[in-house]
Formats: sequence, C-alpha cells, structure tokens
Amino acid sequence: MLHVPLTMEAEAQQVLDQLWGEKLTPFALTVGKITEADGEYTIHFHDSRIYTCSVPTANGSSFSEMVRAAVLARVAKMSGPLHDAQKGLA
Repeated sequence: MLHVPLTMEAEAQQVLDQLWGEKLTPFALTVGKITEADGEYTIHFHDSRIYTCSVPTANGSSFSEMVRAAVLARVAKMSGPLHDAQKGLA
C-alpha cells in the first residue's frame, strides 16, 4: 500500500484535533491555510478568537511538534473569559 504524505494543513489539523481531544485548547480550531515567510510558518485559522499562530522552524523538530508547541504557546497568551474556560477544562 502506497503511503501518501499529509499536506501541511492536514498535519496541522491533526495536531489541533489532538490538542482539543486532550482538552489543551479551550475550543476547537480549524486550519484555513498555512503560509511561509522569513523562516517561519503562519497558520491562519477559521476562527475569530485566534486568527493566526506563528510556527518558527526548528532543526530536529517535526512539523507536528513545532505546531503543537506554537499553538500551546499561543493559547497560553490568551486572556479574558476564554483563558478561564481553559482552566476549567482540566
């Protein structure tokens, strides 16, 4: 059976779904598109609470690991009611 690699968008979405399933994000996120510039990727979300997330490229890390770390850091920067909702999920 031929293994077809995932697109970057599909791989990032898998990570987002895992984070949501692990209750590490206060709401589900959906990838709109991914752009690349100046040594980093930007994930553009279909969401009004978080528009984008910067994913710096790191040698030795997989794309999934970089996305996971960047999204968790971005969610940690959120403030207001959504931040409190995240605490209530644990």
